[in-house]
Amino acid sequence: MDILVLGGTKFVGRHIVRTALDRKHQVTLFNRGLTNPDLFPEIEKIAGDRDGDLAPLRGRTWDAVIDTCGYVPRIVRDSARVLSNQTDLYVFISTISVFASFEKEGLSEDDPLGSLDDETVEEITGDTYGPLKALCEAVIQDEITGRALIIRPGLIVGPHDPTDRFTYWVRRCAQGGDILAPAPPDQNVQFIDARDLASWTLDRIEAGHTGTFNATGPENPLTLSKFLQTCCGLSEDDARLVWVDGATLLDAGLDPWSQLPMWLPGPENAGLMAVDCTRAIRAGLRFHPLVTTIRDTLKWDRDRDPSVPMKAGLEPSREVELLELHRKQAQ
Repeated sequence: MDILVLGGTKFVGRHIVRTALDRKHQVTLFNRGLTNPDLFPEIEKIAGDRDGDLAPLRGRTWDAVIDTCGYVPRIVRDSARVLSNQTDLYVFISTISVFASFEKEGLSEDDPLGSLDDETVEEITGDTYGPLKALCEAVIQDEITGRALIIRPGLIVGPHDPTDRFTYWVRRCAQGGDILAPAPPDQNVQFIDARDLASWTLDRIEAGHTGTFNATGPENPLTLSKFLQTCCGLSEDDARLVWVDGATLLDAGLDPWSQLPMWLPGPENAGLMAVDCTRAIRAGLRFHPLVTTIRDTLKWDRDRDPSVPMKAGLEPSREVELLELHRKQAQ
């Protein structure tokens, strides 16, 4: 197949491109050439900008277009409109953040989506990210009627993850010692290896499938305790999880999700790590073994420049301080 990827050189995009090339598809990239420009020297790259410079795309056709970097509805509409008559299938990588509320577990593809009072807003924040993605979905369905595949991943993890949310735990557990973990241990966690997302996306494209799919994992419920214990199992030193009450952490001013990734306390977040992905699993979504994703992420992390600070997780001194506070309260 002849596939155009919008973006294609950062995290999810680079995994999709790598998978497509491994399957012998012909791939073309369209981007500004600013992120990892030396990646994939063997394939065609069209230079342009989705925000105002789409002319280089005109006059070409592709079997499928994969949009890995659409965040603003106006810009997504421009791309979809230009490409609507130049492709058989338009694939949009969206997010589970599109849902209006996460107070219930088991959100399906048909649950209500978030909205904005002012749909002209283009600033991407924690409050606007999900609704903007929902508007992008609507734009694509409007412009590419009946020929759109919309995929909603949860937390995407694995090698080349720029957020460090998953990687923080992998690295921290590998370091061993007393590891601060946010209670309760039995809270649910969900995520998807970027390579699984890429492989399944290509499966759907090759099958010519359309529709909307939630895409996160694993297939069976996974607790934070099981995840962290698996991470600790790869530690070269003695690693001990110290479970600290969530209220204590919040009182200490900790920021869930960024300082302690994958921890989302409160009833308003009950469903964020418990999304229903039955439709995607029935359509063939499969997952790497957890230990494989952890091991591969650890290997990639160890190959990085150790002087570059992580973008998520606790500073070591802050962790020590909080562990000491926990011990004093337990006396």
